[in-house]
Amino acid sequence: MDLLAQGLQLGSSVDWHAVAPDVILTVTACVVLVADLFLADRSKWLAMPLSAAGIVVTLVAVVSLAGQRRTTLGGAYEIDSFALLLKGVFCIIGLMVLAISFNYFRTGVRFQGEYYFLMLCSLLGGLVMSSARDLITVFIAIELISVPGFVMTGLRKNDAKSNEAALKFFLFGVLSTAVMLYGMSLIYGVTGHTLLSGIRAALVVGRDLSPAARSAVGISVPGDPIIVLSVFFIIVGFAFKISAVPFHFWAPDTYEGAPSPVAAFLSTASKIGGFVGLLVLMFTAFPDVADVWRPVFAVLATATMTVGNLIALRQRHIIRLLAYSGIAQSGYILVTFALIDPASPAVNSQALESALVYISIYAVMDLGAFAAAIAFARRGGTYFIDDYAGLWQRSPVLATLLAGFMLSLAGAPPMAGAWAKLFVFLAAINAQVYWLAVVMGANAVIAAFYYLAIVRRMFLEPPEIEGPVEVPFLLRTAMGAAALALFVAFIYPPIITTLAGGSIF
Repeated sequence: MDLLAQGLQLGSSVDWHAVAPDVILTVTACVVLVADLFLADRSKWLAMPLSAAGIVVTLVAVVSLAGQRRTTLGGAYEIDSFALLLKGVFCIIGLMVLAISFNYFRTGVRFQGEYYFLMLCSLLGGLVMSSARDLITVFIAIELISVPGFVMTGLRKNDAKSNEAALKFFLFGVLSTAVMLYGMSLIYGVTGHTLLSGIRAALVVGRDLSPAARSAVGISVPGDPIIVLSVFFIIVGFAFKISAVPFHFWAPDTYEGAPSPVAAFLSTASKIGGFVGLLVLMFTAFPDVADVWRPVFAVLATATMTVGNLIALRQRHIIRLLAYSGIAQSGYILVTFALIDPASPAVNSQALESALVYISIYAVMDLGAFAAAIAFARRGGTYFIDDYAGLWQRSPVLATLLAGFMLSLAGAPPMAGAWAKLFVFLAAINAQVYWLAVVMGANAVIAAFYYLAIVRRMFLEPPEIEGPVEVPFLLRTAMGAAALALFVAFIYPPIITTLAGGSIF
């Protein structure tokens, strides 16, 4: 009876409006799973519109919370502008991935219902991560994002590459989880808190006490070796999730071996989920330890940008190129973590805003590039870059859209990717971390070479294969919407900067 009473008390204390988006997506995933049991093989595709309808209703629930600030579950779950912006980004990613996936899974791969269920579960992890303000909630969210990805990667069960990709992803994922969880357990042991606000308060109190007083009450300070070690373990664990160098080895093989829509999902939703977790932890729990971990992020950002771009130069497979491109893009976002200064709130705000702008724009342009690659390879095409020669003559619309996504990833006008890189660059200048801005600029030049090489091949070389490229309606719609969003955001950047600027912690 006591347990029942405690459960009823917890249920009555939950702010159901605050958790409505997560509940709706959970119900959607369950409906898709159950519906798949009763659908005939020829009707399995209905799982996709069911999933899309659930994500749309989830997005409506997110919008209904606009302008509100709510906390529930004992402070472990928070609704604010930051959470709502990223929940919206995850919903948009989900809708685009569904559009990319529909024809691919309907015609070429079995397990449609299982795929859509797993994708919704992983997407739910992203929504939870956006509102997580507790170490336990952060851990559950990152695992909810990752674990379904292991299974989705291996859905082509008769393909050796898919099996290899799933195994690599699983092994690296388990290792990163162990390292990250060890760091979190150390933080809890030192501070006695799992709430991020409590962890920060404990560290601040320890800093303000005398050494004798700290020893008497057993409180650590930000510079203590145990704090440094625990934060380092957490960073390493998340570095695997976002495929930062030198923890990136799993990504190219996993993306190439996985079904292409799964690769698109991992490159956006899964990676962004990792970045959201890092943003929440570093800006909410550990800003006072920035002097310790800021150099780590500077090294990670430099290595990730440089290695990702240099290896991408040698790629001849578009999915592997996008994998290394995604690694380099992670490096640009990591720059913002290297700018945090506890003594300069203005610098911190600009760093967080630029990270949110970059994440939002990256999601759209990367998914657009994957959609174009999938469209080209769908009927008789391949994923090899040499076969893109003369695509302008075979399919002017597809070539134009892919060129737009390549320009955006390169950070060139007239697409929003130009603003994404510029805002991070200006944040580095404002923080007076000039050397990191120089490294970022040099890497942008390197990246432009391989992005524009694809554009040159499509427009200036004769086609090696004749005949038009057939692109299904949903793929055309997804690419067109992504390209339009990037172009409009370039023409009028306040569309995204206003949302990001209002989402500062």
